[in-house]
Amino acid sequence: MEDLMKLRESIDEIDNEIVRLYKERMEISKHVAEYKITAGKKVFDKTREDEKLEKLSALADDDFLRHGIVELFEQIMSTSRKKQYQLMTEHGIVEKEDFTEVDSLDFSNARIVFQGVEGAYSQLAMKTYFGENCNGYNVDTWKDAMEDIKCGKADYAVLPIENSSAGIVSENYDLLVEYDNYIVGEQIIRIDHSLMGLPGAKISDIRTVYSHPQALMQCSDFFDEHKDINQVAVRNTAFSAKKVKDDGDITQAGIASHISADIYGLQVLESCIQNNKNNATRFIIVSAKKVCRRDSDRISICFETPHKSGALYHMLAHFIYNGINMLNIQSRPIPDKAWEYRFFVDFEGRFTDTAVQNALRGIREEAIALKILGTY
Repeated sequence: MEDLMKLRESIDEIDNEIVRLYKERMEISKHVAEYKITAGKKVFDKTREDEKLEKLSALADDDFLRHGIVELFEQIMSTSRKKQYQLMTEHGIVEKEDFTEVDSLDFSNARIVFQGVEGAYSQLAMKTYFGENCNGYNVDTWKDAMEDIKCGKADYAVLPIENSSAGIVSENYDLLVEYDNYIVGEQIIRIDHSLMGLPGAKISDIRTVYSHPQALMQCSDFFDEHKDINQVAVRNTAFSAKKVKDDGDITQAGIASHISADIYGLQVLESCIQNNKNNATRFIIVSAKKVCRRDSDRISICFETPHKSGALYHMLAHFIYNGINMLNIQSRPIPDKAWEYRFFVDFEGRFTDTAVQNALRGIREEAIALKILGTY
């Protein structure tokens, strides 16, 4: 026991010395930052850091220690950079995001596009956000909607981005990268799925149910209880109702909003068949213009990291060190890079916040690519 106490005392002495040297190193890094600010140099010098890590790891006697030394000094250098980013902001060196701020978005003569047919949840989200009498029209695909705002045919598009039960709408995440369109708002609506068929039909008559893949997934408990029913995916929930009406087959049913039953003259066979009775979908409002409200307090970005261990942690650490609350993080594969991913992050804050400026500066310097998707 006495030997253990002595060992712990020795460790405490070493730890205290490490802290003293760490504080000394951070003080020196402030002077390095002052030089870089004066000389107009970037904070992140990847070549120099890689060379330094190689030299330091070569001092180790085995692979375990080599790995530990690299991990330790990567963290030390990362922390040093964050301090330097903060000092640059304190010196007024700020990269202003080129979004036009407005007191409110003008919807008076706006044309809005949504994907689907009459009765789609996207239409419901559109009317909830823009008003019942807004000037909206529909297209076949989400890509069509993005094309229409890109070319100016529409001013805004309404796209589902995330469901509380089924998760993200991955195609729309990818479209946010493919197009130079920007998120300017969001609308969350409750999703209640109804099973609907021709007038006079009963559930026992149904052999085939049509709906969007996510809606089918959200109603998996219903299908577990009706294993004899065949599920067929279509491009939109409301389209499934239209198909049932057009086909006129009593063995067919659709899953959609109850509004679709009214629109297409169908009978609701069972209401609220989704697994999660608090089911909701978040829709984003997208524009081709880089515009935002002055009171926007949520920012969405996507970035690509170097394909190496710890890269994502170092990106997310910019939020941690600046006290920024992340609201959501998702990943999507990069099409031309097998097993590599880009990351989408929503977080609280405004472009004018010092913490946000520090975090975005760090990610912009250290990531392979960064895109601001919008603030709303």
